[in-house]
Amino acid sequence: MTVFARDPRSPFTLVPNSMQAFGQRRARHDWILTGSALALALVGAVLVWAATRSTQEAAGANPNAFLYRHLINMGIAAALGVAACRFDARLLRLFGPAVYCASLVGLLAVFAIGTTVNGAHAWIRLGGGVELQPSEFMKLGLVVGMAGMFAQRARERSDPTPRTSDILIALGLIAVPLGLVMLEPDLGSAMVLAAASFGVLITAGVPARWTVGLLVLAVLVAVLAVKTGMLAQYQLQRFEVFANPARDPQGAAYNVTQAHIAIANGGLFGRGLFHGPQTEGGYVPEQQTDFIFSVAGEEFGLVGGLAIIALFGVLCWRGMLIARRADRAGQLIAAGIVCWFAFQAFQNVGMNLGLMPVTGLPLPFVSYGGSSMFAQALAIGLLQAVRRAAIE
Repeated sequence: MTVFARDPRSPFTLVPNSMQAFGQRRARHDWILTGSALALALVGAVLVWAATRSTQEAAGANPNAFLYRHLINMGIAAALGVAACRFDARLLRLFGPAVYCASLVGLLAVFAIGTTVNGAHAWIRLGGGVELQPSEFMKLGLVVGMAGMFAQRARERSDPTPRTSDILIALGLIAVPLGLVMLEPDLGSAMVLAAASFGVLITAGVPARWTVGLLVLAVLVAVLAVKTGMLAQYQLQRFEVFANPARDPQGAAYNVTQAHIAIANGGLFGRGLFHGPQTEGGYVPEQQTDFIFSVAGEEFGLVGGLAIIALFGVLCWRGMLIARRADRAGQLIAAGIVCWFAFQAFQNVGMNLGLMPVTGLPLPFVSYGGSSMFAQALAIGLLQAVRRAAIE
């Protein structure tokens, strides 16, 4: 027997309780947020396929191998996102420290059992060609850890205004993973960690004198890193090339130069899928990861590139809407995740266009890579959990 309930929109209409419950579940989920992330991942699958198809075929390998792996990564990421979506965001003060500590253990494990890839000792090889990059998960761990700390201390005092002790604890939470990532060295991930934590600090209401001081400190640390040789030689060369694009076009500037040629080839509407000469010829190194945007620029033109940027705009807009409606902890989580996605997308697109130095950062959801895809899916799921907690 079907049980009916009154439709709240009309006192004269009866609807089945099961349908009402289904509608409530749909209302708790931000389908635009999920749809934009899924659209970016699907676009990424096409671009990764285009970037690797011809070079794999020339090497006698399966031309669809990277496409299949990317789709498998998407499937695993979807499962992780669904699991994170079911998390009770109201229990963040209990799970926040655990997520942060687990991410920190991963970073420490890199120095014991990690391996070096492209100059950064930032990977853990699990076997069977599977590699894990703990710094990707630390981006979420730092946001959740800081949010949990600020929310818990505000709850204990019944006052959301951060005290000096809160800010000092937050700086400690930031400094430890930031220092470990810089020792790898992974400058790109360090920049994202700084951007995400900065977003959390501003949302928490940290006084302006602290934020200005932190910006000054960041500049001083960057100068010190260059002067003391903390950065690898290839990283210094990337900054030199950014300052002088004509310097060493066949060496340090080769990747950027080829990416610029690919994007310039695309024009307004692009050369068409599998018809970009730079992409099909394999002239752009690391094109399926760091320079994936150059594939979009060459094969889908300015229109395709702007469509990708628009999808990131929608993603960040929905994240900020969730932050506006959430409780204290939810606001901090959502703001940190949005700053993470926004900065990383800006950095990746910027380095493809020559507006930012090359730092080895993938384009969120689009670039090939399991660790980044998994961490980003967990972040989307957590945003949905925050939204659900705010509605309930």
